[in-house]
Amino acid sequence: MVVRALSFGAVAEAYERYRPGYPAELLELVMAYGGPMRTALEIGAGTGKATRLFVHGGMSVTATEPDAAMLAELRKHLPANVITVQAAFEDLPLDSAYDLVYSAAALHWTNPDGRWERMAALVRPGGVFASFGVPIQLADPELSEAVRAARAPYLEDDGVPSPDGTPADQPMQWPGTELEQSEWFTDVRQTVIERRVTMPAEDYIGQLATVSAYVLLDPTDRDQVFRRIRQALPETVELNADIHTHLARRK
Repeated sequence: MVVRALSFGAVAEAYERYRPGYPAELLELVMAYGGPMRTALEIGAGTGKATRLFVHGGMSVTATEPDAAMLAELRKHLPANVITVQAAFEDLPLDSAYDLVYSAAALHWTNPDGRWERMAALVRPGGVFASFGVPIQLADPELSEAVRAARAPYLEDDGVPSPDGTPADQPMQWPGTELEQSEWFTDVRQTVIERRVTMPAEDYIGQLATVSAYVLLDPTDRDQVFRRIRQALPETVELNADIHTHLARRK
């Protein structure tokens, strides 16, 4: 998992170009839950897709990211007054607490041992923790199956399994499952912001190129996989770009 977590720097520019950003609706959801919040800490900021949403919402954001190349790409797109720190979640000092601590498509890379005790130390009492992500999924089930078959000789599964093994058909998904069991958080809420995105097939391949499972493939195999997938696609594709969010309040 550590190798996959630190694999994105090699594709930082593609990550910025092809990964979708986050809509104002997400900011509104977090603010409606948390009320007025001035300070925020981001875990695994990547190229700043979520950072810019909360900065534009008026918060003072400290963006943390372990990969230097991703952090360098983030700095290209955000004002200089955004505080950036190159550090993994596990290495962050616990001498400051924030109104909001959030992670966008990065929480599953953190070490589960002591995760919530450490998180609780970073959120002020009464403050908010938020996690959200956007799985890259084709909206058409038949097309999704065609892509799965195309990649199967090289890659059986390109996703990241549920960190705690929660089945996909359960009402509450991870990390809500762990937050509900945590002694430090309460009022756990799970929300899905529905969204569909249509894009050229080449841009969909560009997104796949930023997924760790493909990044870690041998370059020759990766090229072959993308060629096979492209042959299975029409000129444009529709993605299920739903934003899965979990919110919890620090006791």
